[in-house]
Amino acid sequence: MHRVAVIAPFRVSMFNLAIPELFFERTYVDGVPGYEVTVCTPEPGTIVTTGGLDLHVGKGLEILDDADTVLVAGTGERFEPEPRTVAAVRAAAAAGKRVASICSGAFVLAEAGLLDGRSATTYWQLTQELRERYPALDVKGDVLYVQDGQILTASGYAAGIDMCLHIIRTDYGAAVANEVARLALVAPVRPGGQTQFTQTPLPPERGTACADTRGWAMRNLDKPLTLTDLARHAGVSVRTLTRRFHAESGVSPLQWLLHQRVERAKELLETTTLPMDQVARACGLGTADSLRAHLVRRTGLTPSAYRTQFSRMGMKVGTKRGVQTGMKRGVQKGMKQVA
Repeated sequence: MHRVAVIAPFRVSMFNLAIPELFFERTYVDGVPGYEVTVCTPEPGTIVTTGGLDLHVGKGLEILDDADTVLVAGTGERFEPEPRTVAAVRAAAAAGKRVASICSGAFVLAEAGLLDGRSATTYWQLTQELRERYPALDVKGDVLYVQDGQILTASGYAAGIDMCLHIIRTDYGAAVANEVARLALVAPVRPGGQTQFTQTPLPPERGTACADTRGWAMRNLDKPLTLTDLARHAGVSVRTLTRRFHAESGVSPLQWLLHQRVERAKELLETTTLPMDQVARACGLGTADSLRAHLVRRTGLTPSAYRTQFSRMGMKVGTKRGVQTGMKRGVQKGMKQVA
């Protein structure tokens, strides 16, 4: 079982603190819990939350010694990193443990020197302060979460959900992570690259004038669609299509089309054993070389590496209430790797 230690600052956000417990504790592999989550704090006892509630935390920072992943919860507001927490997080990283933060927890990682020379993010209202206080960081202010090596930072609040689902997917695969997301009634996991897992999704659609054309394009991704093809289907000029498409989708038609092709490619890599050239043709990317170039640009992974890491083939997922069965040998091997 993978052990996760969640550090609660003295004034912790209840939402930030609840995310790891909710998602990791719902992760089951072959009917066995995938994670053990323990909350700790520098001074065990009663701590205050941002909602004004008192919360009793009985464990201290010594539990980090036995943890595989250390996650620093945030406050949702500015706070000064506590020295004992900074030292403990620094020691955990030096011991090779995975270290993550949600929201303003990134300030603890930065104070510990773990983000020097790395890409990182935090809650958008705090990005400028993080950038000014720690100039050695490459602060990303417009992403959900970032992974740089064994260090992860989430921008805050619901982005912590995306990061936790990403961690589950990394440890146990897409099928397990997506089942956890389904139970929690949130969007499926959104994977990113290997050195910097960032995934900025398409903006929500804001209209329906081009909905039929988008649907038609999705059903014909294997064809070499052009702007003219899309405009002809919509019954408008290319200029009008581009204007309407951008107004509704937030991106140009070709940007949207490329995004859908890459998403289809990822789905095929996860759910089939098709050769790479067939995957490329099926999603409209043409050749295996083109598939590789676009996937590496979007995820940081080659198609083969992506399939190896996220394949759902042969695995059935379940939950605490519905025991799951899978390829026992593969699951046991995966659990050994993250134990």
